[in-house]
Amino acid sequence: MGFNVCFLVFLIRLLLLPVTFGSNMEQTTIVIDGEHRIAEIDENFVCATLDWWPPEKCNYDQCPWGYASLINLNLSSPLLAKAIQAFKTLRIRLGGSLQDQVIYDVGDLKTPCSPFKKTDDGLFGFSKGCLYMDRWNELNRFFNSTGAIVTFGLNALYGRDKLSGNSWGGDWDHINTQDFMNYTVSMGYAIDSWEFGNELSGSGIDASVSVELYGKDLIVLKDVIKNVYKNSQTKPLLLAPGGFYDEKWYSELLRLSGPGVLDVMTHHIYNLGPVNLAGNDPQLENRILDPKYLSGISGKFKNVDQTIQEHGPWAAAWVGEAGGASNSGGRQVSETFINSFWYLDQLGMSSMHNTKVYCRQALVGGFYGLLEKETFVPNPDYYSALLWHRLMGKGVLGVQTNASEYLRTYVHCSKGTAGITILLINLSKQTTFTVGVSNGVKVILQAEPMKRKSFLETIKSKVSWVGNKASDGYLNREEYHLSPKDGNLRSKIMLLNGIPLEPTITGDIPKLEPIRHGVKSPVYINPLSISFIVLPTFDAPACS
Repeated sequence: MGFNVCFLVFLIRLLLLPVTFGSNMEQTTIVIDGEHRIAEIDENFVCATLDWWPPEKCNYDQCPWGYASLINLNLSSPLLAKAIQAFKTLRIRLGGSLQDQVIYDVGDLKTPCSPFKKTDDGLFGFSKGCLYMDRWNELNRFFNSTGAIVTFGLNALYGRDKLSGNSWGGDWDHINTQDFMNYTVSMGYAIDSWEFGNELSGSGIDASVSVELYGKDLIVLKDVIKNVYKNSQTKPLLLAPGGFYDEKWYSELLRLSGPGVLDVMTHHIYNLGPVNLAGNDPQLENRILDPKYLSGISGKFKNVDQTIQEHGPWAAAWVGEAGGASNSGGRQVSETFINSFWYLDQLGMSSMHNTKVYCRQALVGGFYGLLEKETFVPNPDYYSALLWHRLMGKGVLGVQTNASEYLRTYVHCSKGTAGITILLINLSKQTTFTVGVSNGVKVILQAEPMKRKSFLETIKSKVSWVGNKASDGYLNREEYHLSPKDGNLRSKIMLLNGIPLEPTITGDIPKLEPIRHGVKSPVYINPLSISFIVLPTFDAPACS
């Protein structure tokens, strides 16, 4: 997708300009190619997970899961329901480490169906567990009432035998899954997609299955799905393997399963690494604010996309699970404002490489939950996810900038409206960026130097109005500036344009109101802040 000649000439001239004004100010222009889409995401790109962990799941003497499991989550909470309904269509992936030990309490079972229990000889320290159909009914009533789009992770170890090390062998027994699917269809429950196994690919995490067996099993599962859904108007997608990307293993899986079997290749991302010191890792904050560290994962998104293009172009790429820091997340980091730098950067970066869906671990549970596990009060990343879902459309546009590496820039077609939406992430602790925008031929927004002002002074001097209606309508742009309360990066309160985002007195999710500026005035991005900028008048033929 090349830029035109005019664009290239303009960009060369632009990159030769001096850009920094004073020690704390930097003027920059971003050049957006509105002629071509470099990638495309799913309409419901934002996704969150629900896991199986019982309350006894602990790391570093911390037990951060409580009653956040699929088995015991309080589905009667009004705030939980409203948090999901705010998305209108939130994609939710049901699965996790224990899914390959879950037995479905339906049909003729060979073994008893009992709850998870702590045990030394079980995977991840737990016995096999049970999904009772009464609970499955409750979950589906909840998903139906909240508009959730459901992906369910299936047990890919059922019927297999443990071999040496962490390897498992033998044929997968599909009968329990088939009975479970038949029950699900008979009840009229809508499942968007079925995912086969969790972290069993490659060397696996605690358990692994060879790619030869996995490929054969996918063909069996595809036939099961076709048979169960033969009279259904909608056919669910088949996802796999839900593990950590291994080029050889993933390529071979596509070859062995063959064309049209696997609809989506899922892989997991925990690029901030395992935390230590009782879940409170002092280096975690540094990794999140390091642009070079954040960019280190981009090659993985590119390689997954390339593997699919070369070996299975009939499939799409999803991030099936991503929590940033593994082992339940980083205490006092993953649930605070600073994590949104990592999270939104991941959404932007992955979307540039044709990742269609990005599932965040977790909606509830661990330290990385979008919602608090006891109260379901949203953490900062919840509002980041909601803004992305509402503002960032399917079309991903190419962007070039002369800014320092600390200003991260991502551009999409706007969602549900004309123009484009720009995501700007300022990782710098000192620099305020004044940002101009160009389409490669002419400057749309002029960047200009200014004297250092506080965030509120900037708003007062530059906002044309705040509310629902503009005096000159289409000539205004919308801005959503995110910052932490009291400037504390580890605050659990996020500010939107200076206003705290908290549930209302009536227990509702707050409205996410933008401020509006004259469409041609510069954009100001304060240090350690994040902004969504909606430009309704930007001419982008790729978004038509």
